[in-house]
Amino acid sequence: MKKQIPNIITLLNLFCGCIAVIFAVHGALEFAALFVMLGIGFDFFDGFAARILNAQSELGLQLDSLADVVTSGVAPGIVMFQLLTKVFGQPLYITADSWDITQTIAGFGESYFSFLGLLITMASAYRLAKFNIDTRQTSSFIGLPTPANTLLIISLPLILKFQQETWIVDIILNKWFLIVLTLLSCYLLNAEIPLFSLKFKTWGFVENKIRYIFLLLTIVLIVLLKFIAIPIVILLYILMSLIFRNEKTSV
Repeated sequence: MKKQIPNIITLLNLFCGCIAVIFAVHGALEFAALFVMLGIGFDFFDGFAARILNAQSELGLQLDSLADVVTSGVAPGIVMFQLLTKVFGQPLYITADSWDITQTIAGFGESYFSFLGLLITMASAYRLAKFNIDTRQTSSFIGLPTPANTLLIISLPLILKFQQETWIVDIILNKWFLIVLTLLSCYLLNAEIPLFSLKFKTWGFVENKIRYIFLLLTIVLIVLLKFIAIPIVILLYILMSLIFRNEKTSV
């Protein structure tokens, strides 16, 4: 039973991801973001529990990726779909009980750009599959981890909801900003960019100095900027990884 505890935590990640998807489909993006963050929390602790309990397994590895496809793939894809829909309009012209091909063809237009948001889901699934067979990513990452990318995407509706400065809203709801961010996130997920991991093998400062500095800066930014800090933190994570990529302590 002890060896199943990490798998149970992983399933809680999946459960939160499913709830997030339901909220996202119905346009309740703040609640979707909440459950995504809960899921990411479980995603962190399942690996931690597996190491503490010495319960790592191939099953756990595969289950973790399957859960992440939902929480850090489907959910952020639908969130971006909904944000693009705010800009381009609703692209669904076919109802469940009506199939009017003439209406569909006539209605085809800019609104179908909303489906670009689902590129995030596909790029995340590809990244997770690649991660499972890439032996280079045992102690660090190559490409942006799916949870980090997901936090970037879900921060947008949270900023719109709780920090409604006009200039911020104008940027986030700009169609070119959303399209470029979607394509950029897909690229970063699978780019050959070495990034340090936040997993601690020991608690010493010397071997973990980059992690400690990053976490300290993250806390300061969140206190000062709230949800606006999340995109900045992701950018900081990438920049610090590139700057200190030759440091042995960064992996």
